[in-house]
Amino acid sequence: MTIQTVGVVGCGQMGSGIAEVVARSGYRVIVREVNDALLERGQQRIRASLERAVKKGKLSQADADAVWERLTFTTTLDEMRACDLVIEAIVENKEAKQELFAALDTITPPHAILASNTSSISITAIAAATSEARRPRVLGMHFFNPVPVMPLLELVRGLETAEETLATARAFGESLGKTIIVAKDNPGFIVNLLLVPYLLDAIRWLEYGLATREDIDTGVKLGLNHPMGPYELSDFIGLDTLLFIADAMYDEFRDPRYAAPPLLRRMVAAGHLGRKSGRGFYEYQR
Repeated sequence: MTIQTVGVVGCGQMGSGIAEVVARSGYRVIVREVNDALLERGQQRIRASLERAVKKGKLSQADADAVWERLTFTTTLDEMRACDLVIEAIVENKEAKQELFAALDTITPPHAILASNTSSISITAIAAATSEARRPRVLGMHFFNPVPVMPLLELVRGLETAEETLATARAFGESLGKTIIVAKDNPGFIVNLLLVPYLLDAIRWLEYGLATREDIDTGVKLGLNHPMGPYELSDFIGLDTLLFIADAMYDEFRDPRYAAPPLLRRMVAAGHLGRKSGRGFYEYQR
């Protein structure tokens, strides 16, 4: 199947990055957000990213202008009827995603592939909201933040995902310049399955008073050659997002490795969500 027009539903941090990368790869992109204010914020995020790329010499001004011309912004979900592939990047909530996929199933053409950027929710459960005819064309396409920089794309095969759908998604991902890995529909897939216990353990050891956050972060960066320590990375991901993923994985596995530490819950309850709120394990200028 040939993909020419791609829809991106959600223009937040992830959705705007996905839309930019897809448009930079030559596809026509239709971006939908629920209201004008959020849509404008997403547009500004993409413009700022393109401007940074031009200033760094990674993109010419002419190419940046061409990317922008390939982007269409809307608050109307019906615009997705022109798409060969729709990538969902909305809030990490199963019911919200199921509602969206049920609507997309009736709006998009029969050949269209529906993909979710979820980092933890079952693709099979999301696909169940669509018709039996659509389910073979539903899969996970999990990008990593920041999308224009991170080279990985994690494809997730649901219980009913067809081989042809997976092959088309792989070819599409490779056309974006991404390295592809494939996981079965398991909570956390590959990356978060391994990452989340590590981050939760780091929070537990901080709570137990093993060392300062700075020393633990420095130990991981210099001792394990990681670009970020666990608290810096948790702040970057968002502590609310980390908590949601941990709870989803614990509900599935009932494994104490995925049980969120009390410190994480307290920080989220206090609104200390990391970079997005200006305060998490560290403080940030907003």
